[in-house]
Formats: sequence, structure tokens, C-alpha cells
Amino acid sequence: MPVHTSQGSQSNRGRGVGLGLALASAVAFGGSGVAAKPLIQAGLDPLHVVWLRVTGAALVMLPLAVRHRALLRRRPALLAGFGLLAVAGVQACYFAALSRIPVGVALLIEYLAPALVLGWVRFVQRRSVTRAAAVGVVLAVGGLACVVEVWSGLGFDPLGILLALGAACCQVGYFVLSDQGSEAGDQAPDPLGVIAYGLLVGAAVLTVVARPWTMDWPVLTGTADMNGARVPAVLLLAWIVLIATVLAYVTGVLSVRRLSPQVAGVVACLEAVIATVLAWVLLGEHLSAPQIVGGAVVLVGAFIAQSSAPAQGSVEPVASAGEESELSAREAAA
Repeated sequence: MPVHTSQGSQSNRGRGVGLGLALASAVAFGGSGVAAKPLIQAGLDPLHVVWLRVTGAALVMLPLAVRHRALLRRRPALLAGFGLLAVAGVQACYFAALSRIPVGVALLIEYLAPALVLGWVRFVQRRSVTRAAAVGVVLAVGGLACVVEVWSGLGFDPLGILLALGAACCQVGYFVLSDQGSEAGDQAPDPLGVIAYGLLVGAAVLTVVARPWTMDWPVLTGTADMNGARVPAVLLLAWIVLIATVLAYVTGVLSVRRLSPQVAGVVACLEAVIATVLAWVLLGEHLSAPQIVGGAVVLVGAFIAQSSAPAQGSVEPVASAGEESELSAREAAA
């Protein structure tokens, strides 16, 4: 009995740490827009901001890439996939979608990823998914519809919708690839090495897409307006690189390994809520009543999903009450 209690306590502590990491990742990712918008308004192209973000983070993580260079030989496909999907794909597809459909619609479609993650886990990996996790996703997506006020600017552009769905699929890749090797113990690929090489791959791809040699570089030497306050552009860039990218990816990947892709995906929906609140506080973009209600619904959905979803190592469906009783009877008879 004491052994079971100890294992349960360790599991609860690990889950608590995982949830803390997931929340930290959502806060870090959610703060990217607040810092990026003043830079865009100051004259930088959105794709150039993305390139600066990913390339700067890749340079910060470069020492870790050198340290874990053995991953290039052991897991080249994982590194390439993470860079193409989790870094370059999400960013490029999302910003391309913004050029054709409203921001709210693109954001809502991108955050259908948790639902797609559940589909991947259930039908591709053939792992059990609890009703609570599914309900949590439904609530989170519904709440996001209110947060982004999707009804205020709904427009239908087939290519824009496909690009936003592409961003959602790439985000599924982020959660699924972050979970790779989580059950391999000492043989698991180091998450910091995976992130470092993913950022390097993403930076290389985005260099071709964004063409940074056409960027208005002098903008970075000046200041940008943040709700009436003049903030050094380089300070905003530092926040985007160090907090909204390096810290966000590190805590995000570690949270997936401690939780599961489906749970971490639902908690990640809080990013939209956090982004909206930060925009309200720092940029003066006020929240409407539906947005406040939607944020509360997202929180409820995330709580329900994380409180009842199965552990990430579960491959077989969770036993029913009858099966548990039969198992107990056999054990008692033995």
C-alpha cells in the first residue's frame, strides 16, 4: 500500500509540473502578439517579424544544437518534421491565412488542433480518449469562438480556409512530435536538442519564404508605440525571441512529455485567452462581454480535460467498472 501511495504522489506531482509548464507555455506564446503588433505597426512585414523570431531563437539555442549533434544521426526525421511543421509550418500557414480571411476566423480554425489531436490519438495511435477530454475540447473550441468573436468578420475564402487548416494540422504535428520518445526513458531524444534543431530547420525554411534581405532593418533601431508608450523595438524583439519563442517552445514540449498531446493541446487553447487579455491591458484593445464569457468557457474546458484525461502511457482503453470488479475477484481468489 505505501508503494502505491508513493507512486500516486509522484504521478500527481509530475502532472502538476506538466500543467504548470503548459500554462507557462500558453502565457509565453500568448504574449507574442502583444510584442509583435507594435513592430508591425512600426513598419515591419509580419513575415519578417516571424523570421526574426525564429532565427533569433535558433541562434540562442545553437549551443544546445551543438551539444546534441548526435540527434542528427539518430533522429533526422524527427528534427526535420519538428522544424517543418511545429516551427515553419504553423507560422507560415497562419500568416498566409491572415492575408485572405479575418484574424478571428484564422485563429479559431488554427485552434481546432486539439480536436484534431484527439482524432490522431484515437484513430491513428489507437489509444483511449476519455469523454472528459472530448468535452473539454468542445468547450474550449466553443469558448474560442467567443474570444475571437468569429461572427464579427466571417468571410469565406477557400484558399484562406485551407491555409488556416494547414496551420491547425501543423500544430497537431507540434503536439504529436513533442510526445515522440516520451516513453523511451533514457533513450528518449533530448527535448532541448529537438527544439534547437527544429528552430534551425524552421529558420532555414522561413528565410526562403520571408526574404529578410528586403526587410526595413532601421525599424529595429527605433521605438514602437505600445498604447501611447514608446518602447525600444529591440526590447520588443528580445521579448519575442526569448520569452515568446525559446521559453514557449521549451515549456510547451516538456509539458507534452509530462502530460499527453491531447491534454496539452486543450490547455494550449488558453493562449488565445491570454493573448486577448494582454492586448486589453497593454494595447488598450478592450474585451467585450462575449469575449469574457468565452474566456471562462475555455478555462472550464481546459480544466475538465486535464482533470480526467488518461495518462500518456495508456495504450489500451481504460477498464470499465465491471472489468475492474472481475479483476479484483480474480486477484482475491489467487
